[in-house]
Amino acid sequence: MHPVAFTIGGVTIHWYGILLATGFMVGLWTAGRRGMRIGINPEDLSNLVIWIFVGGVAGAKILFVINHWNGEQPLKELILQRSGMVFHGALIGTSIAIWVFTRTKKMPLWATFDSLAPSFALGHAFGRIGCFMTGCCYGKACSLPWAVQFPEGSLAFSKHDSFGLIESTASHSLHIHPTQIYECLLNFALYGALAWLFRKRKFDGQVFTAYLLGYAILRFGMEFLRDDGRGRMWFDSLTSGQGISILLLIGGGFLWWKLKERNQLQAVQEEA
Repeated sequence: MHPVAFTIGGVTIHWYGILLATGFMVGLWTAGRRGMRIGINPEDLSNLVIWIFVGGVAGAKILFVINHWNGEQPLKELILQRSGMVFHGALIGTSIAIWVFTRTKKMPLWATFDSLAPSFALGHAFGRIGCFMTGCCYGKACSLPWAVQFPEGSLAFSKHDSFGLIESTASHSLHIHPTQIYECLLNFALYGALAWLFRKRKFDGQVFTAYLLGYAILRFGMEFLRDDGRGRMWFDSLTSGQGISILLLIGGGFLWWKLKERNQLQAVQEEA
């Protein structure tokens, strides 16, 4: 865990911001290359960048505040928290921004989503490395050979110390699951699968709905290993991440069915 990358001219640069920016730029570059293969104007995708950025950041922050605000902590403190970002919120905010932009520019909605979907996973993978460097989104205690410890001052250390799980003289947290690395690797794998599917897709929207299904399953399972503040529970049994993942799974399955059905209907009409 090394949250600070460097300091220059009195300005502190954090790894979290660097890796988020890296994931954002690499994701958009790969999305642009995919878009050109199916005839989407590169200039339109470039103009979409600012919409994605604003929608993603706003969605991530809004959902974080909704999940964590208890009415006592100042809203300003939650909003300005460096690692206070919820990916589900970023996905929702980004999707709304893409929908608005494509409707305004009369771009093909589902083809645009397909071009971007693999990059969602790619950008998220880089973001999770940023989480590891910051110490957020940490896992539960374990004794596995690859377990990690976070130093004094980290969120994991503070939690373990407050619950009396470590000695008062300890300098590191308990050994815990490196959940950030797990999710990073799984997102890289998901990116590879979606990039392959993009070349084989049968209908517009197939890659995006596959992303929703794949990420919903990935995130639902990962929640069992995480031990950081998960926000309000759903029905006193599901974390907010698991609850939203279930909604994504249902929504993704429904979209896959409807878009595939629409494609088949269009094929029949063209043959007639």
